[in-house]
Amino acid sequence: MSDVSAEQARDTAERVARASYGKLIAVICTRTRDVASAEDALSDAFKIALQTWPQSGIPLRPEAWLLTVARRAAGHKERHERVKVAASPTLEIIAGFASDPIEVIPDERLKLMFVCAHPAIDPSLQAPLMLQTVLGLDAGRIAACFLSSPSAMAQRLVRGKSKIKDAGLAFEVPGADELAVRLDAVLAAIYAAYGTGWEDVMGADPKRKGLTEEAIWLAGTVVDLVPDPEAQGLLALMLYCEARRPARRSASGQFVRLSEQDCSLWSESLIVEAERLLFQASRAMQPGRFQTEAAIQSVHVNRAVTGETNWSALIALYGLLSQLSPTIGARVAEAAALAESGAPDMALARLDALGDAAENYQPFWVARGEALARLSQSGPAGEAFIRAAGMSEDDSVRRFLLARADDVSQPSDRPKT
Repeated sequence: MSDVSAEQARDTAERVARASYGKLIAVICTRTRDVASAEDALSDAFKIALQTWPQSGIPLRPEAWLLTVARRAAGHKERHERVKVAASPTLEIIAGFASDPIEVIPDERLKLMFVCAHPAIDPSLQAPLMLQTVLGLDAGRIAACFLSSPSAMAQRLVRGKSKIKDAGLAFEVPGADELAVRLDAVLAAIYAAYGTGWEDVMGADPKRKGLTEEAIWLAGTVVDLVPDPEAQGLLALMLYCEARRPARRSASGQFVRLSEQDCSLWSESLIVEAERLLFQASRAMQPGRFQTEAAIQSVHVNRAVTGETNWSALIALYGLLSQLSPTIGARVAEAAALAESGAPDMALARLDALGDAAENYQPFWVARGEALARLSQSGPAGEAFIRAAGMSEDDSVRRFLLARADDVSQPSDRPKT
């Protein structure tokens, strides 16, 4: 008999799912050429693990154990036939990963991501498809990356994959000369994956590690594969963010906003590497979204040297970012920088111009609260912070925002506790 409890087996399975789901799917796909059947086989393997590990013990290499069981399930002819006729949409990989003797893409997960970026697939579906198929995120977490509702994203993925299957499209792993055409979608998916991991580590649950390490590894592989300035900019951006990670929480676990972080806690080695990558990207003289976002982070970390934040540089960079990538996130960030730099009236006007489009975007309400607070509109500022707190899943961030709401709502002549 094994001393392994059901909880220990479940924890191990969850760890493997977080760390290796996309890699396992990609490896299984080298045989099945069918993403849906690979997902189904791996799901069965996890179910079998939860049933058998408490009795037989956790294998020394659980990833290899799961892969063996999943491959066995995927290779079973009758089961494969049922998957092929199932109602769930599939992305059939007709031309195999092993068909080309030259391994252009060294990582199986990255290889499948480039497959999902086929030009025949709706561009708006490519990155979400990668996050679901390759990195194992559910529709709810994918929806948060693209400011959509979980139900709308789930329907979008189902409809998109149904169209792919109905059209009978064949998708081959692209050759080296095709990588650049598909690169934008792959970078967008990697950044979205990093963002979900960044949010996960904000919480107190140690089981929700997220995909930050996975995303950084994939970005580094892309940089080695394609000498593209935007790929370099994305990797630099993530390294800047990782450098600040230790300072984002106080010793007691409280959230610390960027302007109040202890610079001595930032990782110098990560910053140096990020600066190197950003400089290398800038030499191409091809500004893009990720290079600009990395440059913004570079200005922030320069506070460790100068002791102050160069707000004029930040506003100029945010303005450029809004031109290169006119997303709600970029516009809200630009407004937040304006408020911080001493132009809260201009910031509020920029936020008002977004209308209802940003109503469900939590950073919008944080930026609005800060702008209103600087305009001495304490009531509306407090309401904005409370609304932002209600949209946060992180207890520490929620407490911080509620404290901000209480702080700005206090009369100026009332002693603050």
